[in-house]
Order: sequence, then C-alpha cells, then structure tokens
Amino acid sequence: MTQEINHLEVQLDSFSLSARSEALKELMKLVKSGKVELARTGRHTNMHLHSFFSFNACGYSPSKIAWLAKKTGLAAAGMVDFDVFDGLEEFYEAATLLGLKACAGMETRVYVPEFADKVINSPGEPGVAYHIGTGIPKANMPDELENFKINLRNIVKNRNLGLIEKINKYLTPVELDYERDVLPLTPTGNATERHITVGYAKKAQQVFKDIKELKKFWCEKLNAESDALEFPDGVSLLNLIRAKTMKRGGIGYVQPDAKTFPTMSETNEFILAAGGIPTLAWLDGTSEGEKDIETLLETAMETGVEAVNIIPERNYTPGNGKEDIKYTKLCEFIELAQGLDLPVIVGTEMNSPGQKFVNDFESWQLKPFVPTFLKGAYIVYAHSALQKASDTGYTSRWAKKNFRTRAEKNEFFEKVGKMLEPGKVKLLCGLDNNTCPQEILEKIIN
Repeated sequence: MTQEINHLEVQLDSFSLSARSEALKELMKLVKSGKVELARTGRHTNMHLHSFFSFNACGYSPSKIAWLAKKTGLAAAGMVDFDVFDGLEEFYEAATLLGLKACAGMETRVYVPEFADKVINSPGEPGVAYHIGTGIPKANMPDELENFKINLRNIVKNRNLGLIEKINKYLTPVELDYERDVLPLTPTGNATERHITVGYAKKAQQVFKDIKELKKFWCEKLNAESDALEFPDGVSLLNLIRAKTMKRGGIGYVQPDAKTFPTMSETNEFILAAGGIPTLAWLDGTSEGEKDIETLLETAMETGVEAVNIIPERNYTPGNGKEDIKYTKLCEFIELAQGLDLPVIVGTEMNSPGQKFVNDFESWQLKPFVPTFLKGAYIVYAHSALQKASDTGYTSRWAKKNFRTRAEKNEFFEKVGKMLEPGKVKLLCGLDNNTCPQEILEKIIN
C-alpha cells in the first residue's frame, strides 16, 4: 500500500494534467476507504506556495500542494505563482475535492515611483518590489485584463532571452537554447531564472562528461573553490550559478528601471478588476524602503493594498534572543498591520531549495502570532469563496456597500472563513448586491 501511495503522489507532479487529476482521485478513494489517514485540521497555514507553473524547488504541482496541505492538516493553504495563472483552476478544483480551505493568486514585480531611490524588497533594485494579488477567483478574464496577463509573460520572456544571450557568451561552450533546453523544464512555458539555472547545470553535464572537467569549468567561471560546491547540480552550485550570472553584478544582469515593470498602482488596478486582494509583500524591514514602512504602507494602501504577506522564517535568526533585529522588525510590522486592520497572511514560498512546506509555528518567535496568521488565512479564504461564488468578496462593491470599516469587514470575513466548509460554497451561488451579511451567515449555518 505504501508503494501505491508513493506512486500516486509522484504522479501528482506529472506535467500531464489528466495524470495529476487521476492520481488525486485515486488518493481520495484511498482516504475514503480508510487506507490513507489524513492529519486532523489544525491551526497552521501556508498561504504562499509556488507551484511548478512558476518554480517549486520540489517540483510540486497545484494538485500536489493541495494534497499535502490536506494530508498534513493545514487549516488553509494558498498558491501564488509568478506572473501566471496557469495552475489556478487546478488548485481550486483540487482543494474542493479534498475539502481544503484555499485561495490562489499571483506574485509579480512592480515599480513604486514614490520609492524610486530606495530599495524595498528586491535587493539592489531601488523602486522595484515583489507584489501579490491574493484570492483571484478565476484564470479566465475579460480581454482588457488578458492583455495585462500577456504583458507579464512577455516581460519575463524578454528578460530571460536577454539573460541567456549574455550568459551564453560567458559560459561557452555551455550554451542554452531557450526553446529546446529551458521551456521543457516547465509545464506551460513559464520559465524563471531558477529554470534557466537548472538548464545551465544540465547542459554543463552534457558538455563535460568527466566530473573533473565539470568541476574545473564551474570553478573557473564562478571563481569558486571546488570544496564549496555540490556537483553536478547541488543546491550550493545552483545558487552560485544564479548569483554570479543572473543577479545584481552578474554577467547577464540588467538593472531594471521605471519602464521595466508595471507600477504598483497599475498592478493593483488589475488585481482588483480580477477580483483579488492587492497584497503588500514584506521582506524583513532592513532595507531603506522597508525602514520607512509607515510611508510604504500608506503609499501601497492609497493604490489599493488591503492585506500584507510575510515569509516568517526570514524574519528571525534561530538561536538569537529577542534582541534579534529581524525579530524586532517582525513584531513591529505585525503590530503596525494590525493597527491598520490589514489581514496578515504567511507562507514559505518553496521556490528555493531548503524552504519548508510549513513554517515552524511552534517556535517561540512565531507561536504568539498564530492567531493573527490564522485570522488572515480565514479572511482570504472567505474572500476567495464568496468572490468565486457571487462577486461578494473582500474587495467587491458588495463589501464596500455593507461594511463601514475594515475592522467590521475583517470580523465578517473571518467568521465566514471559520464556518464555511469548501463543500458548502455552492450554497452561496446566485447571491446579489442586495444580499446582507447576515443572510450569508444563515446560509452557511443551515
């Protein structure tokens, strides 16, 4: 039985959607027959997981993420891919089948004109910020929004092609063909820097079949000692390839400017029109831009931001006490967000080797904040369910009509998130702008 379960879980990461769907159905049959036991639903969440439609360090598909979230007893889970919505519908469908409270969205990079001279959360890139659209209900959108989606893909593709052109000249004879060597590493052609990095590692192994020659090549090109790297394609080698060729100071790096990415304001307009929640991504409070966090939040909220996202384990140093500067900044940021009634959601990303599936919420640093993180997860799950069913989500016209303050709105959506089981979402279909909040709660209870 263990072998069968392992086989099905491997199939969940197939590039074939039909294979993934069939594997998930078979796993659910095993659950219902009692042959697979799922953990009891707890209070921990992960609302920021990348799937293999952008990059997942373990190669996880949307279905695999949903399955593991349910299997490990997460109270809620969220998938956030870079610049694409290719896995969004699959994730929602898998979550519904599993009875998992879920939301999905997109992460991208934006330009913040008001912070043009300050680094925010993209190291070495003043004015540029990683930014999130949380709880986007569907992938298919009106033509005017489809154009924005296409533009995001084109920005990534053009940057990738520019990177490869420069890096190929430096790494010759290890040269990549984007179509032949990189795109096959992805399910639907949305390649990231990490895919390109893997591509170079694989190509080098093809060119230098002798391990000594391979080591010599990389040590010379990366100016590194052999003992410090894991050959032929270990984490330390991949990280150094990316750092030395693609990141700031690398041979292929191009400094972004005001025209490279859409502005935060433009991106928030898109997210809102798509039915999502514009969400500020916070790094660790140590950059010049994040040190001025009150101004940054004010600027973000003026353009539509209504939630914040944290990757908690970047925000404290294990072994350090409460004097740890990162932990101090984490506490300050959460306190500020709570004062503004901004829902706080957290996750681990999993787009880099070594990142966990679930944060260590039992650590003394994070345990006090678990209720805050759970509240944020319930809110964005409730938003996703209501927006998907009847356009009555957190950022909808219905919400603006029915709630005077964000605190009042948070209370309602948290309550819905706690009470609403995924199997009952269909009961909310057909609601209109005249439905009152109490009617929704009564539908859920009954």
